[in-house]
Amino acid sequence: MSKELVINAAKAETRVALLEDGVLAEFFMERGNHMNISGNIYKARVMRVLPGMQAAFVDIGLDQAAFIYVTDVISEPAKEYVNIFNETAENGNGLAEEEAGGGDDLVMDDDLSVSIEDVLSEGQELLVQVAKSPIGSKGARITTRISLPGRFLVLMPTVDHVGVSKRIVDDRERQRLKDLVLSFRENSFGFIIRTAAEGIGREKLEKEMKLLVSLWEKIKERYASASPPSLLHRDMTVSLRAVRDYLTHEADRVVVDSDYVYDEIISFLDETMPAMKSSVERYRGGEPIFDAYNIEGDVFRALKKKVWLKSGGYIVIEPTEALVVIDVNTGGYVGKHNFEETVFKTNLEAAREIAYQIRLRNLGGIIIIDFIDMARKANREKVFNALKEFLAKDKNRTTVYPFSELGLIQMTRKRTRNSVARMLCEPCFYCNGDGYLLSRQTICFNIYREILRESHDLSGKKVTVKVHPDIASMLHGEENRLVTDLENELGRQIVIYPVSRFHIEQFEIEETM
Repeated sequence: MSKELVINAAKAETRVALLEDGVLAEFFMERGNHMNISGNIYKARVMRVLPGMQAAFVDIGLDQAAFIYVTDVISEPAKEYVNIFNETAENGNGLAEEEAGGGDDLVMDDDLSVSIEDVLSEGQELLVQVAKSPIGSKGARITTRISLPGRFLVLMPTVDHVGVSKRIVDDRERQRLKDLVLSFRENSFGFIIRTAAEGIGREKLEKEMKLLVSLWEKIKERYASASPPSLLHRDMTVSLRAVRDYLTHEADRVVVDSDYVYDEIISFLDETMPAMKSSVERYRGGEPIFDAYNIEGDVFRALKKKVWLKSGGYIVIEPTEALVVIDVNTGGYVGKHNFEETVFKTNLEAAREIAYQIRLRNLGGIIIIDFIDMARKANREKVFNALKEFLAKDKNRTTVYPFSELGLIQMTRKRTRNSVARMLCEPCFYCNGDGYLLSRQTICFNIYREILRESHDLSGKKVTVKVHPDIASMLHGEENRLVTDLENELGRQIVIYPVSRFHIEQFEIEETM
């Protein structure tokens, strides 16, 4: 499978597309002040401790307060900027979960007796890292578990542990890499050996380790002199993160349409992967790069609720505040033999498309999938296994549960950045994000009732109703009986006046002498 990164850099906006065999698989974007802050490190101040939630609100210098759970506060007596608590470690800056997976997962002792009030107090200063960028109305989630990712290693200065990416499957290679890191580790810092390290030599690992440790020392120096809230370290731009995390193992080449970003990438590769510089191409085509690669339309199709399947069936994707609901329908697909076969084939096709859409749209949290009911248990198991297989391509951690008694599949997916819809859209100013408007017929009856309410205060001979043109058309047409009934009941002429600038639910009632 050929994979390539296509980068479109415009003023105050950078978009990155990962293509697999020419098809858009993942999409990333940073725009102006709405940059992804996951991975950034701050000197912060505790604003408010919430014992009932075992969490605290923390000021990191953004409009929204960040929040930290008690399980994200750790203790190391030698460091003054954190407090006492040990629990299962998380991947602090949103790195792909596989980098910390496998048999070397990082686990520390649980201590569920610790309360947030024991470890944090209002006004306290903290060194924190953003684990999850602000999403919607939720502030950033932060942690005191710092992790600094490089190309081959992830430095975790607050723990003493060396792990290996579970995507490195050869046991001898895993042990070789782990032994190398342990052999030249000069302190008790923790490290995760990333997938890209497979096959590389001691010199490259040692060089990157020194760079990461040096970066950590600089962050500590900034912390000592800065006043909270202060940004101490900004993670890489979206284009450099994409190159760091996807080039070699995920992508074969990078195509970029900006001289500045091209030079930035080449400079980065000079320091980390000089042999990969030939994989970067400066796009010089006449049409916009996303148009040339047929990406623009795919991005906006990822915003639609309904996704058609090749068979004629379709899926409906409905994000809510707390979860995402996906419904599968046969649509126009009628099959060739029997209903069970038709349903099974539709569900199998839908499983592939659902896995693709979840990854493309960056859907996260709890996801409920309502496949079409299947009578045969064997068919349900095949669809379930197919969904898990298709989700295996996703770098984000997913957990999928078998069909429930109600015929639903429940799954979770970790997400550290906004979905494509949240990046590109805002709530509809017509419906305030509800997704619905009053029907035209309902609006006509609302107008009818409002005129009756005001009839006691009307003294003129004529009543003018200003409405949206669609409502005017309906009152002159199929709902004209409402106007006639009002005229007969009130003994006044009712004049319908269309106003194109009106919201479809807006109307005004005026009287004329």
